[in-house]
Amino acid sequence: MNIRDLGAEAMAGMLARPLRSALTTLGTVLGITTLVVTLGVAATAGNQIVGRFDELVATAITVEVPESEAAPLVTWDALDRVTRLRGVVSAAAVAESKDGANLSVRANAIVDPTRVTQQTLTVMSATLGLPEAARGRMVQGRFFDLGHVRRGDKVAVIGDQAARMLGITRLDQAPAIFIGEHAYTVIGILGDLRRERSLSTAVLVPPTIGRRFGLRNVTRVLINTSLGAAGLIARQAPTALSPGNADMLQVVAPPSPTKARDKAQDDANALFLILGLVSLVVGAVGIANVTLVTVMERVPEIGLRRALGAARRHIAAQFLLESTLIGLTGGVIGAGLGVVAIVAISAAKQWTPLLDVRLAVAAPVAGAVVGLLAGLYPALRAARMEPVEALR
Repeated sequence: MNIRDLGAEAMAGMLARPLRSALTTLGTVLGITTLVVTLGVAATAGNQIVGRFDELVATAITVEVPESEAAPLVTWDALDRVTRLRGVVSAAAVAESKDGANLSVRANAIVDPTRVTQQTLTVMSATLGLPEAARGRMVQGRFFDLGHVRRGDKVAVIGDQAARMLGITRLDQAPAIFIGEHAYTVIGILGDLRRERSLSTAVLVPPTIGRRFGLRNVTRVLINTSLGAAGLIARQAPTALSPGNADMLQVVAPPSPTKARDKAQDDANALFLILGLVSLVVGAVGIANVTLVTVMERVPEIGLRRALGAARRHIAAQFLLESTLIGLTGGVIGAGLGVVAIVAISAAKQWTPLLDVRLAVAAPVAGAVVGLLAGLYPALRAARMEPVEALR
């Protein structure tokens, strides 16, 4: 039996019962579709995750400045050297101290027993670029500028939650807050913070005013970089801030976004790949079962072929090729449905679909292999039949 005749016989055997062959192929279709969708959606979702990671985390660097009994490790004007580094989008320096924590802040000079006008808040000093560095915005008013700093104006900016706690909702009447016995004009409310959310409950004053609360030295520097520059800036920032004591500064830099994407994709693959394999196993069992039933139904045909001179290998090859064709057909249909499902899911989620050509090519091959393995036992059983017993 040549290859052409073998293929014709296998095709005829598969098409002899089209409904049964279609239902048998359905198991492989479901398994291959699940695998293609799983791997494709995992890659697409991993790319989306790393995009969000880039946006929120991968460009944020924090430099922690420890306390020093001698000269300060980082001065307020050192921030200018950081902003000149290529790749730095925004930066701000912040000062916190134990003296500035848990201070009594009230929004009215009059003590009213019927209202809670006094709160315990943290007072912090910050440089001018803090709203941008903290990835927030001025909900009302404005942040203090260089003129306020140079003149030593008694102004303050409060976080949005601190404003609600103090009952300050409008700034058109230039409301004042009292820290201790001193009044400070509130010129702005800072909110929508995506970094340093603790600032929402803080009172921010210029560095010249912060000295009254022990806020003399920089304790933290917030840096935002362009995408891909975080690693370089993390190495250069300590030297720019404190050339002689760079090793004493602690830099908190984001991990590589590529590693985050790969990890997210691997986790998704490990979770959903099992579902695809289970579906594929179910399809393989269906092919094996139907092929075995087909062998039992075609016992007289097998006996007649053997009596006419067909060898065992011819019978085995015919049934193996039939099951392989069923698996290959399921693989082709499953790959097509999987690609369509990936595009549909990506369109619904407004993602950019990632389609691997190798996956679309490998899916039909995987279906053929599943069909080949599933038909192995029925084919061997058909090949072992003796002509006399089969024709009896």
